[in-house]
Amino acid sequence: MLLLLQNRGRMTADELAEELEVSVRTVYRDIEALSAAGVPVYADRGRTGGYQLVDGYRTRLTGLTEQEAQSLPLAGLPGAAAELGLGTVLAAAQLKLYAALPAELRSRAGKVAERFYLDVPGWHRGIESLPWLSVIADSVWQSRRLRVRYRRWGNREVDRVLDPLGLILKAGNWYLAARCDGSDRTYRVSRILELTELGETFERPPEFDLAEYWREWSEGFEQRMYPRVAVVRMSPRARALVPFYLGAVGARAVREAEAAAEPDSGGWLSVELPVEPGEPALGELLRFGPHLQVLEPADLREQVAEAIRKMGAHYG
Repeated sequence: MLLLLQNRGRMTADELAEELEVSVRTVYRDIEALSAAGVPVYADRGRTGGYQLVDGYRTRLTGLTEQEAQSLPLAGLPGAAAELGLGTVLAAAQLKLYAALPAELRSRAGKVAERFYLDVPGWHRGIESLPWLSVIADSVWQSRRLRVRYRRWGNREVDRVLDPLGLILKAGNWYLAARCDGSDRTYRVSRILELTELGETFERPPEFDLAEYWREWSEGFEQRMYPRVAVVRMSPRARALVPFYLGAVGARAVREAEAAAEPDSGGWLSVELPVEPGEPALGELLRFGPHLQVLEPADLREQVAEAIRKMGAHYG
């Protein structure tokens, strides 16, 4: 209550009760306790009244609990913190930090929160069901071993015993880095079907660096996802659409091509484009319509041409 009054100024008993999830009677009792302890809190009566502190009074009682300190790296991701079961803890930590700031800095921090908001998931995405996320997060903190039933790509279900090492939030999706059978692997949390805490702890490998592991794993994942290279001609329109259709991998290829060569007189540019194998590559390239021409490899060029002939037949 003291921190709320220090941060927000005047607040009514009803506002304090709602914020602290207590009764108004409890607010009255605690206000009396603060006054008895020498805190200069006073009440303004009337419809616009409320409780507030004497101007200039500040408390140094800002000690963070262990959980609150652990939640601070998620200060810019309130949605992620809530998914991990740390939403209330993070709110308490932020309140204490604001209380410790001088008035001018506290005002500036408040303005940033009012003017900038980070929304991690992409557009047109459904919300994944993550019933195990908070349990997994707790197991990461406590180094507790887990048994999971996991749905791999292709809908094959497997059982695994995992030593959970870290959680990663990538484009709105949660991934678990874990050691299994002596090797470090990545699991998409939404694909965990069942989870059991084994009541065992494990020794976290001292050499494991989560950020470095994720960087290396991501690079390998890109190479596995895009094992082929297609040589294509792209119009200016197609190059502008690449970030939306092909993401970071395609955008990087376009930047490299633009740095190495000049477009022709019509603005078209040859690009070596990483593509997925099989049908996915065909679908990705057809999205660009007449703004892209496949040159190589020959089999992919023929597949695109055949798909266009069939589409033309549908429309006469």
